[in-house]
Order: sequence, then C-alpha cells, then structure tokens
Amino acid sequence: MKAKVYSLDGQVKKEIELPKVFNESVRDDLIRRAVHALQTHRLQPKGSYPLAGLQTSAEYIGRRRAFRSGATRGISRLPREKLGGGGLGEVKRVPHAKGGRRAHPPKVERIIYEKINKKERKKALASAVAATGKLELVKERGHKVDEKKGLPLIIESGIETVKKSKDALNVLLALGLAKELERASEKKIRAGKGKTRGRKYKRRKGVLVVLSNKEALKAFRNIQGVDAELVENLNVELLAPGGQAGRLTVFSENALKKLDKVCGLNGS
Repeated sequence: MKAKVYSLDGQVKKEIELPKVFNESVRDDLIRRAVHALQTHRLQPKGSYPLAGLQTSAEYIGRRRAFRSGATRGISRLPREKLGGGGLGEVKRVPHAKGGRRAHPPKVERIIYEKINKKERKKALASAVAATGKLELVKERGHKVDEKKGLPLIIESGIETVKKSKDALNVLLALGLAKELERASEKKIRAGKGKTRGRKYKRRKGVLVVLSNKEALKAFRNIQGVDAELVENLNVELLAPGGQAGRLTVFSENALKKLDKVCGLNGS
C-alpha cells in the first residue's frame, strides 16, 4: 500500500510504500484494554489514618457491677465516651457509630493498576497505528480532514528542523488542517464537580504529530490541541484517546520508517 509524502508547503513530493503495520486489523477491544491499563498506572495509592475513629475514651464495659458498666441501664451495649462522675456519653469507635472508624478503609497496599500482556500491548499499539490510516475511523472521532490529501498524512523529514510555533502552524495549515485546528481550539466548561478540582475546561484532542527527533517537539506543543511525540515514545492512549481509535496523525518520513520496529514488527 502506497501513500503520498507532502513537502512543507503542502505539495505532493513523492509516493512511498507504507510500513506493514498499516495492514494490521483494528482491534478495538485490545485498544480499550491497553488505554485502561495506561490510565490505571496514573492512579495514586491512598489509605486512611490507622487511628482514625479510635482516638476516643470510648470503651465498652460489660460486667454488671463494674464502674461505668453499660449493663442494666436500658441502653445499647456499645462502647461509649467516658464522662465525668462516671457518666456515659455518645457511642464511638464502632463502624456504625457517628465518628467511628471505617469497617473497610482503603489500603495503600491494594493493587490498583491493571496489567496487560506484552504481546497484547504491542498488538494494541499496531492496531491504533493502523487506525490512523482509515478515513472512516478518523472522521468518526470528529476530526476535520481533507479527503483529497489521503491518510495517513506523511510529511518530508524537513519538518523535524522547525523550531518556531509560527512555522509549525504554517506547515499544518498547508496540509489542509485549518478546520481541524479551529475545532481543537474550542474549550467548554466541564459539567459536574470537576470544575472545582482543577479541571474547569474541556478541550478536544486535535492533531498528533509523530517525529523521529526532539528538535521540533516544542514548536508543535505550543499549538492548542496539537500533541507532538517521538516515535519511540508512542503509546496507545496518544493514538486512541479515551480508547477510541482513529486519531488524526501526521508522521514525518523518518518516523514512518521506525514504526514497524516500535510496534514489534519486523522492519520494512
């Protein structure tokens, strides 16, 4: 399968043979599982204070004639606070009491991340890469793409020498991505509690630019909605945000040559 390589001004420069990874089938089930595994590895272990609910004078004394005994009083036999003069206060300490301990608090030793087999992860990555070359999947994600350009979008390796965001933006505009950049620049106020937890705005995922060296990374990362990453650091979540395959992706020519190796396939 062949694809067009575009110059920095958006003109067709040549045609090249695509790597074998673009012939892979798209496995949505593996992609979702790999994304979920990545997301769980970002969770932070949490646990409760070991003495929470236990820092009280409450004690249950069951012997009938003992001082502060709870028997023969017509009240529930539960640990109660010790008041002055031998009196008994509120029930404390037990899980079903106000201010008591939790029966099963969260434990820091609990394994909260999900594992995935190496072969499944590689297969999921290959599937996510293959999905970037399928127009129907890319449009299903909501991306605005020029159908005449064809997918995947490949640009000459000169893109990796771009150092200014202004020049990087002009390259993307030359590829016919003006509507996509406009779509990704929109932001909406999030519904729900997330507004008060540092996630006030929701932004859409735009173009992903895959490069083979880090010189141009900063230039692209400064454009709203655009992500730039080295081909060696590609993961399934970058290619399929939220587990939905088909992100609009621009590959540099040099990065394209390394795709098969990164995805666990033999080099093409």
